[in-house]
Amino acid sequence: MKRVTNMIIQKRIVTVFLFAFIVIGIIIFRLGYVQLIWSDFLIGQAEALWSRDIVFEPERGKIVDRNGEVLAENISAPTVMVVPRQVTSPESTANALSEALEMSYNDALEAIQKNERIVILQPEGRKISEEKAIAVQNLNLDGVYIAEDSVRYYPNGAYLSHVLGFSGIDNQGLTGLELSYDEQLSGTEGSLSFYSDAKGKKLAQKADKYTPPKDGMNLQLTIDHQVQTIIERELDIAVEKYNPDGAVAIAVNPNDGSVLGMSSRPTFDPANYQEIDAEVYNRNLPIWSTYEPGSTFKIITLAAALEENKVDLLEDEYVDDGSIEVGGTHLHCWKSGGHGHQTFLEVVQNSCNPGFIVLGQKLGKEKLFSYIENFGFGSKTGIDLQGEANGILFNLDNVGPVELATTSFGQGVSVTPIQQVMAVSAAVNGGYLYEPYIVQALQDPLTGKVIDEKQPVMKRRVISKDTSEQVRDALEHVVALGTGRNAYVEGYRVGGKTGTAQKVGEDGRYMENNYIVSFIGFAPANDPEIVVYVAVDNPKGTVQFGGTVAAPIVGTIMEDSLRALGVEKQEGGIEKTYQWPDTPTVEVPNLIGLTKSDLPEYMISLKIETLGEGDYIIDQAPSAGEKVEEGSEIRLVLGNK
Repeated sequence: MKRVTNMIIQKRIVTVFLFAFIVIGIIIFRLGYVQLIWSDFLIGQAEALWSRDIVFEPERGKIVDRNGEVLAENISAPTVMVVPRQVTSPESTANALSEALEMSYNDALEAIQKNERIVILQPEGRKISEEKAIAVQNLNLDGVYIAEDSVRYYPNGAYLSHVLGFSGIDNQGLTGLELSYDEQLSGTEGSLSFYSDAKGKKLAQKADKYTPPKDGMNLQLTIDHQVQTIIERELDIAVEKYNPDGAVAIAVNPNDGSVLGMSSRPTFDPANYQEIDAEVYNRNLPIWSTYEPGSTFKIITLAAALEENKVDLLEDEYVDDGSIEVGGTHLHCWKSGGHGHQTFLEVVQNSCNPGFIVLGQKLGKEKLFSYIENFGFGSKTGIDLQGEANGILFNLDNVGPVELATTSFGQGVSVTPIQQVMAVSAAVNGGYLYEPYIVQALQDPLTGKVIDEKQPVMKRRVISKDTSEQVRDALEHVVALGTGRNAYVEGYRVGGKTGTAQKVGEDGRYMENNYIVSFIGFAPANDPEIVVYVAVDNPKGTVQFGGTVAAPIVGTIMEDSLRALGVEKQEGGIEKTYQWPDTPTVEVPNLIGLTKSDLPEYMISLKIETLGEGDYIIDQAPSAGEKVEEGSEIRLVLGNK
């Protein structure tokens, strides 16, 4: 009996020891797991409880033009932050901050007494000047910190505003490229972490931890600062002169689709976007607005007819009596009484509507509309900007004789300015339709090294090289001899086409005396390097014709841009025919080496201004051989031999 009792006791002891061993094993395993596996996680959790972070915003990436000219950057704008639990004297701290930041004492005191880890004094303490930041820092207030921050700065004001867009107070992109490339421009936040106890008091024995912010990437555009400046200047002049409802200008390189300049009116200053109606800054008209193109669209009809061998510009003829009957409807030419007997090259020069209707009829609706769609109309171009429209074309099933006729000369269809520019670029660059783009590359903000670069995208070939050459030649005739004479640039071969489109009202009817007048030009005509499009909506106080209003603007933009791009003047080309009220040109003679007494004979056709003293002419501007308008002023520098 005693033996049985001892065995039971021994079993119980063994069981207790086994249970204790298992419990101790579990504890040891748990401790090891926590120490070895969970240690980093738990330390992180503990530091998160102890630490307080002051956030440092990254520098938003700059936006620069193709040559590195800064278009958008940042200026320092520090922010005041308060850790309420570290403030030893809330009343005196609030009083000091209210004076330094020019804010209400009560607002400052309320912020300081909030039951939060960190409080930003806003709006008065948000993105303040360097002077105010230094003033706050010199107060040496407990619990008050200055965090490095910045605000977006647009050095050129309203320049390129619809393209650049703007960012908000938190440096987040809101419109334009600032929104489209917000992720790349934003960067990554940094912080200054300090350690505090449960009451928020700073732990002096623990070192602060600083994590630097990672700045955003720079955005390099295809925009040329000089070309853009010229466009902005000319649109400002047009607004002042004509008081239009709106205006648009685009310049592209036709050989790759890169945008050299883009602007519209009305415009706005990105730094003060809050003061502007959202309808102004949300509508980038060059890619958003749609309207009937008018006669600039005739370039597509011309290209299609030439590609399909439906016309010989020199051999085929057309007699225009001022109108043509189509499907029982009389469609009129813009010139009352018509242009009479013409070759089809003259039909193009004169922008004769009935002549282009004949070309459309020769093509037929299926063929003409296939070219229109192939040139990119009716669909987005794919430009890397938000808000692009598709445009509107007739449904082919609904196209009858009249619709075919009106489409042939640019009426009844709705297109965007960027669609027209890319289509004409394809017509004159050898037949290649490119996707337009405005962002050239992403760059490292520190080294400037290219991280990612955009390559031109050629969508398709729409016409042959030979057809493109014929189109260029015909459009050069338009500028030298036809309706586009006001875009002629002495010394450069320029081609182009006028456009005058009657606007459609809200009732669906055409409006009286309210037109969008336009001109699209390219140069040099034998080897285009730039295509420029300008449209002016309802210009006031003038005859509303594209050749009268828009062509001179394009001519000026073209001349100055070609010089800015380093394109040399050319010999040859078609000489301009001068008609009243055109001012004929004269060739500047070589006056260097002549005496003052020789000048009167040259003052008949030129105005002369002399600089310096002496009897002999030692320099002149413009140089000898250049052609200027009769009556222009030339400057002569006098000196002694």
